Amino acid sequence: MVKRDKAFQIFAHIFMIFLAILVVLPVAILIMASISSESDILKYGYSLIPKHLDFTSYKFIFGEGSIFRSYFVTIFVTLVGTVTSVVITTMVSYTLTVPGLPGKKIISFYILFTMLFSGGLIPTYMMWCNIFHIKNTIWALIVPSMLCSAFQIMITRTYFSSNIPKEILESARIDGMNEFGIFFKMVLPLSKPIIATIGFMQALAYWNDWKNSLYYITDKKLVGIQALLNNMLTNVQYLAQSMDASSVSTDAVNVPTLGIRMAIAVVGMIPMIILYPFFQKHYMKGLTIGAVKG
Repeated sequence: MVKRDKAFQIFAHIFMIFLAILVVLPVAILIMASISSESDILKYGYSLIPKHLDFTSYKFIFGEGSIFRSYFVTIFVTLVGTVTSVVITTMVSYTLTVPGLPGKKIISFYILFTMLFSGGLIPTYMMWCNIFHIKNTIWALIVPSMLCSAFQIMITRTYFSSNIPKEILESARIDGMNEFGIFFKMVLPLSKPIIATIGFMQALAYWNDWKNSLYYITDKKLVGIQALLNNMLTNVQYLAQSMDASSVSTDAVNVPTLGIRMAIAVVGMIPMIILYPFFQKHYMKGLTIGAVKG
C-alpha cells in the first residue's frame, strides 16, 4: 500500500509538472517572440530561444510618451475602482445576511436580475452621458458596468452566511454594537479570503478594460493602457494589410508587426502576472468557500 501511494504521488507530481509546463510555455514563447527580430519570426517561426534579440517592438510601443500617462491612468483607475468596488460589494452582501431585513428577497431578486438582463449599450450610454455627465472624466473609467458585480455580491453573501459564526454577531448585537461596528470590526477581519478574491477579480477587470475608454473617452489624456494598446494594434494591423507599400513611409513599412503584437500582449499582462502570486492563496480559498454553501 505504501509503495502504491508513493508511486501515485510520483505520477501526480510528474503530471502536475507537465501541466505547469503547458501553461508556462506559451507565455515564454510570447515573451521571446516579442524580443525577436521580424525576419527571424517570418523565417523560423516562433521559438523559445530567439536567434537575434531585437527590442524594436518595445521601442515602438514606448517611443510614444503617452503610454506612460496611460499606465498612470489605468493604475489610478484600478486602485480607486477596486477599493470602492470591494467596499460596496461587501456592504451590500453583509446587508443581505442581516436577519429580519425587510424586502431581502426582493433585493436579492433585483441583483440576480442584472446578471441576466441589461438595458443595452445605447440606453446605458445615454444615461451616463446625458444624466450623469461623466463623459471625458475619470469616473467614466470607474463607474459604468464595473463598479459592482452581482456575481461577486452572491459569492460574498454566501461566504458571510457560511463562514461568519452567527453566534458572534448575535452576541455583538446583544452587547449594543450597531451594524456598522459589527461589519467593520468583526465581519471584515474574518473575511480576508473573500475580500482578496473579489479584489483581485475587480483589479483584473479594471486593468483589462478598454471598452469604457472606447465609449466615453475622447480626451487622449484619459485613455487607459488597454485602449491605447488596442489602438496601436489596430494601426499595426492596418499597416500589415496595406496593399500599396509604396504609399506608406519607409519607417512604417519596417515596423515589426508580428513582434509588436506579441509585445502589446506582454505589456498588457505582465503587471497582473506579477501581482497574482500575492493573491493566489486567498483567491483560491475565497472562491471555493464563497461559491459553495454548506
